[in-house]
Amino acid sequence: TLLHVGPPPATPASTQILPHLHHPTPPPRPPSTLTLLELEHPPPRRSSTQTHPQPDPHPPRPPLHLEPPPPPPRPTHLFPTTTTQAAGKEGFLQILHRYMEVHGTVYYETQRPPEVPAFVKNHGLLPQHELQQLLRKAKLFIGFGFPYEGPAPLEAIANGCIFLQPKFQPPHSSLNHEFFRGKPTSRAVSSQHPYAEQYIGRPHVMTVDYNNSLEFETAIRDIMRTKVEPYLPYEYTCEGMLERVHAYIQNQDFCTPEPPFPPANLSRLGSPGPLFVALPDSAALGWAPNVTPPPVWPPLSSLRLLVSQEGQSCVEACRSDRLVCEPAHFRFINNKEALRGLEVQCEAVDSEVNHILPAFSVARRECGLQRDPLLFSCAGHSPKYRRMCPCRDLRRGQVALCRECL
Repeated sequence: TLLHVGPPPATPASTQILPHLHHPTPPPRPPSTLTLLELEHPPPRRSSTQTHPQPDPHPPRPPLHLEPPPPPPRPTHLFPTTTTQAAGKEGFLQILHRYMEVHGTVYYETQRPPEVPAFVKNHGLLPQHELQQLLRKAKLFIGFGFPYEGPAPLEAIANGCIFLQPKFQPPHSSLNHEFFRGKPTSRAVSSQHPYAEQYIGRPHVMTVDYNNSLEFETAIRDIMRTKVEPYLPYEYTCEGMLERVHAYIQNQDFCTPEPPFPPANLSRLGSPGPLFVALPDSAALGWAPNVTPPPVWPPLSSLRLLVSQEGQSCVEACRSDRLVCEPAHFRFINNKEALRGLEVQCEAVDSEVNHILPAFSVARRECGLQRDPLLFSCAGHSPKYRRMCPCRDLRRGQVALCRECL
């Protein structure tokens, strides 16, 4: 049964975890207490001839101290809002049901759909404040794989839930999934909410293979033993959002056209030495300190030039080095100077129109640069080429900004 000690305070409808609103940490629930009333006993009767006090036949009882009962288990709250998302999930829902009470917010008009098992306590579509209250009572918020990157998992994590989501093997992309088919993107999504997987992670987020019942049940057991506090990433707070907006407004310039790079007077930027040099304790190259960088934002001090493996995208290559791919830096590595810095052996350097460029083939000793700047892509990959990737560092809790972007 679902029990909770004292109703949590209602959340105003305007309090939402969105990038432009501040979501305060939910107030703690009142503790479970038992109040014991102490009754006074009447004084013992004494005879007029009695000279010595007799022992009290009803001595006062010592105070009774009771430990508060343990809080009831928080139920699971399901993520799907349509029967389509619930279809085919009966197997792991049965596993889930063995460990905790299951609630859902599945919408239907008249008759309860067969895709929703009978043991699921369904609330239908809820107003925002009621959903917030339900999340504060729940322990687990489970995703069914769609929609991608929605706000609901962040809402749940901010209200103290653990978010369990499916791992996509292989990642979903336009090559294997109907949602992305026909869309002009090479992006591959490794889970339902990649941001939560990569930048929040355990213990607040667990990503597992739902097709592996043993892995799924092991995750449920781990969740039952894990206690988490509400968590809101800094970049989703009001202050974090304003910090981003301030950086964008103060540093971006859309009025002045970007000059070509490298410029014709490259030697006048500083020393005629290389543009890129090896960084200590890293496989990446950085901008040479003796070469004056052009006045751009993000600053070139954040640039880390990395080479991907064959078949690997720049998103994956940068992430493996705890960096992010920065499309604005592509134009500074799309040149022969970058190839020389990487010591790539090229029989010829061609300029072509292809979303995987700049890249090179070690076996064929072929090197290609991007002719159309609109096709610079962090997501493109090819099994025959290694990509030149413009990675950059990042601020903790503010992925959109580099360390020197403020």
